[in-house]
Amino acid sequence: MKFLLSVLLMLGSSALFASNEPTSKTPKTIVTGADQTDQYFEYLKGKRIGILANPTTIIGKKHLVDSLLSRGINIVKVFGPEHGFRGNASNGTKVSDEKDAATGIQIISLYGKKRKPSKEDLADVDLMIYDIQDVGCRFYTYINVLRDVMESCAEFDKELLILDRPNPNGYLVDGPILDMKLKSGIGQFPVPIAHGMTIAEFAQMINGEGWLPEKKICKLKIVKVLNYKHDMEYVLPVNPSPNLNTPQSILLYPSTCLFEGTRLNHGRGTYFAFTILGSPLYKGVYDFSYTPTSIKGMSESPLYMDELCYGIDLRKYDTKELRKTCQINLKWIIDLYNNYPDKDTFFDRSMSKQIGNIDYLIGVADFKNQLKEGKSEKEIRASWEPGLSDYKKMRKKYLLYK
Repeated sequence: MKFLLSVLLMLGSSALFASNEPTSKTPKTIVTGADQTDQYFEYLKGKRIGILANPTTIIGKKHLVDSLLSRGINIVKVFGPEHGFRGNASNGTKVSDEKDAATGIQIISLYGKKRKPSKEDLADVDLMIYDIQDVGCRFYTYINVLRDVMESCAEFDKELLILDRPNPNGYLVDGPILDMKLKSGIGQFPVPIAHGMTIAEFAQMINGEGWLPEKKICKLKIVKVLNYKHDMEYVLPVNPSPNLNTPQSILLYPSTCLFEGTRLNHGRGTYFAFTILGSPLYKGVYDFSYTPTSIKGMSESPLYMDELCYGIDLRKYDTKELRKTCQINLKWIIDLYNNYPDKDTFFDRSMSKQIGNIDYLIGVADFKNQLKEGKSEKEIRASWEPGLSDYKKMRKKYLLYK
């Protein structure tokens, strides 16, 4: 125990508030950090609290901010990530500062004019709280804002309390390690596509690997998830973002988000983003079809809006197959590339700003050429080594759960 505590202190975690011993809950019940109010409510009393929050920030079915206010906790301001505090902004849409209509609390956007809290933002804050549901992918931006908040807390000597939540893709550690020459808003860390960690574990890795400027250390306190292991299935009680709106989309996301870097529509403009894929050019190739439309708050101007797209439907795909392999599915992008009538334009971005950069998404520059050269999945995976294996070894140092 002394050794464990010393390791955590070195990583910047001054305490773990909760053990994995069952309380009043049954041993089989996963209990999030936020739901264990007895582990942190007393610690918040008398402090001026800042909190990074969005609609996933809940205790039971009630928003954590509302619960804290009802218990007399002094929340002085809320910080909002991509999609905003209330989660009603589309992907990539800049979010402005505002006052919350329900509570009157000042909301500072970290996905607009600024990416991290300023000295002035934290001047009247004694303790920051991070409680946002992540989905375990490098290109999902909530680990970026985690790093940014940690940077500000380290710089201005503020403590960060993380109320940990399960990673619904926690079983999955796969993909090429990001080439840091391709660092971008959807890739900030030298980790694989699916990193296999919770937010608290990732925070410890940020500290331990010296990923903050000047290798500064953010002082952390963590409330662990109770009765949780990485390979457990966990259905999120709240959608983590507008287009990840089904359990299927969340589990397919590590594989199907790669299509954001192609000329294919990946379900935006429907209520099934990341679970259906298509293009008008696949007419006569695939039987399944759908028509993307403008949906406010999800995708106002999707690729091929109001055009009939043909492709594949993964809404009923058995995700247990992903768990068996513990791998991202590359077959879909290989097959759809091979069947695309105009292969030279498959990754071309000139048609629409909706098309992302596949190099930034996959994290390496040679993936496009590998597909063009007809490389097999086995050959592509071989090119991810030894980086992926080295990451898996490094990751073990920061795990809080088996």
